[in-house]
This record gives sequence, C-alpha cells and structure tokens, in this order.
Amino acid sequence: MRYNAIVLGIGGMGSATAYHLARRGCKVLGIEQFGIPHEMGSSHGVTRIIRLAYAEHPCYVPLLRRAYELWRELEAEVREQLLWITGGFDIGAPASEMIQGSLRSCREHDLPFELLDAETVARRHPGYRLPPELVAVYQAQGGYVLPERAIVSHVALAREHGAEIHAEEKVLTWSAGPHGVEVRTGRGTYQADRLVITAGPWASQCVPRLQRLAVPERQVLIWTEPLEPALFTPASFPIFNMEAPEGRFYGFPVHGVPGFKLGKYHHLHQIVNPDSMDREVHPEDEAVLREGVRRYFPAADGATLAMKTCLFTNSPDEHFVLDLHPESPRVSLAAGFSGHGFKFAPVIGEIMADLALEGGCARWDLDLFRLRRLADTSL
Repeated sequence: MRYNAIVLGIGGMGSATAYHLARRGCKVLGIEQFGIPHEMGSSHGVTRIIRLAYAEHPCYVPLLRRAYELWRELEAEVREQLLWITGGFDIGAPASEMIQGSLRSCREHDLPFELLDAETVARRHPGYRLPPELVAVYQAQGGYVLPERAIVSHVALAREHGAEIHAEEKVLTWSAGPHGVEVRTGRGTYQADRLVITAGPWASQCVPRLQRLAVPERQVLIWTEPLEPALFTPASFPIFNMEAPEGRFYGFPVHGVPGFKLGKYHHLHQIVNPDSMDREVHPEDEAVLREGVRRYFPAADGATLAMKTCLFTNSPDEHFVLDLHPESPRVSLAAGFSGHGFKFAPVIGEIMADLALEGGCARWDLDLFRLRRLADTSL
C-alpha cells in the first residue's frame, strides 16, 4: 500500500499532524517507536502551560490564538476537557526579557493584562511569595493543556478519519526521490508521496543536518505536597513563568496528581543522547527544583510526591524549526521546540499539513521558523 503521507513520531506534534492530514482526506501512516502516549520524550507530565502573553516573540501570538481555537475544537470532538484556564503570570525584574517581552506581546496584539507588584500578587494569590524586586504580568487566558490526553485525542480522531497508526515500531532509514519517499522500519518498508518528521529529541537522528539545530537536553520536573492545599488549586493558583536570579522556573496548580508542579528551564544544562540519557532522578535534581519551591512558594514546600525526567530539544535561538528539508522538498521538518512548543501542537499540525500537501503555508508568516535563519550554525 502506498500512502499520501507518512508521519515519523506520534507525540504532541506528530499526533496533531496525522490528524490534520487525515481530516483533509489523506491516506496517512503514523509511526511511533514507543507507545502512545509515552514518557520517553517531551510530550508528557500531566500538564503543559499555554499562554497568550508570549515573552519569546510577539509573532507567536497569532499562532496561539489559532491554537486556542483548535484545542477547543478538539475538546468538542472528543467530549473531554483538555484546556484549563487559570490565568497566568510572567514574572521577573521590571527590565527583564520576561517582563519586557510579555508586555510587548500584550501591547502589539491588544491583549488585556495587568502589571502587578509582588505584594498584590501575594494578596490575590497567597501561594506566591515573590520578593519585592520582582513584578508580574497577569494575563487572564493563561492555563494548561493535558498532553497525554491531547495526544490520545488527536490519534483517536486521526484513526476515525482513516489514518493508520503504528506504535512500538522503530524507523531504521528513510529516503526521498523525485517520485516519493520510502521508510524502512523493523517491521517493514512503506512508500508515500510525502514524509513529515516530527521526531522530537530524535530529530537529528532522522535528519543529520539538525545535529546542532535540534539538541536534546535532560529536564526534570517535581511535584510537591502543598502544606496549604487550598492555595494551589486551579481556581486559586495561576500558572507561571518566572525569570528569577536562580534561573527560569515554571509551574502549575495541582491537577490529576496531588502535587504542585515545578520545573526549571535548562535544569542542569545536560546535553544528552535520548537513547542513553539518565532517566533516573537524583538528589542534585531535587535540590535545583526545591530551591525554587522554598524561596517563592513556601506553602508548597511539603514532601516530594513525584519527580520525572523529560527532554527539551533546543534550537540555537530557541525558536522552532518548521520547514521543508532543503534537499528533499517531499520531506517536511518540525523540530527544535526548545521547551515551549506543546501548547502550539494543533496549529503546528495544520502548518505541517500545509507544508506537506502544498509545499508552503500561505496563512502564516513562517520566516522566524525557517532553516535559513540558522544557516551559520548548520552542518
């Protein structure tokens, strides 16, 4: 059987891509080397932040607006809540990139927001204990998405539209020519008109050109037992991104597991091979995260309930890679999501479907995400 498109990697981005291709009438094969969902990559951890006040760059905001629409459409299709709105804080010193970037996005895109001092944040949301030198941009539409359930939902709907999904099947090689693509796995060989690579931390194994453009980094998350549980419910505790003296922390209210969740960007700055990385957690991992809990969220500084490893896949500038393969126009690439990509999954799925089927994406300006911006760092 020949397919219209094969999607390699059925995590957050790949599951959405398979769905959007299938709903357009394509004969789709999705191939995942692990289970669906799984905890080996980047698309797990119960909750993932979504926010409109985007400090990274204002051009993300239109994509986010579309992502919110698509998350709600997905919920309606599967009759399950996947997106939870809690409000969200971007926290930092007044002159920090976090605060200035968040304000820029809000102002350029007419997003309602409040700029709050530490005392006001603590009065409204007593789970927070910020030092007086920090301020917070509050944007009411921040919240979180449930990643495992989102992947399952996209896969289920892709199948309803006729997609074929293979789990526990490792890709060995792929090739592309003028008339199509071929993918060889441990189970068989498959042909298609187009190939979409959404392999997360394994992107550079699939595409050696991405060796320095999609770099896997070990991350660790902690869930702690709140000493005052009422302060950390979704109704009382907004999600946050915080540029603190110790680094950039991010966190969530209690959802699905009985703990407050916190992580730190670029945890221990450990570049890893995803096939051999240390997936155990250690006292030094806990110490990094516990520092943030104790200083800024003391009412959450109870017992450790769980810790998990995950992966970022970082591009040099921490913006995404969304493009056609420069040597194989039948092949589309989505990589380098740099720890902030999951919230975009459904709109990335639309974009990758456009790239695969049309060779471009007329709806969005993708210049920020093109490979050519990274030409000086490519192999």
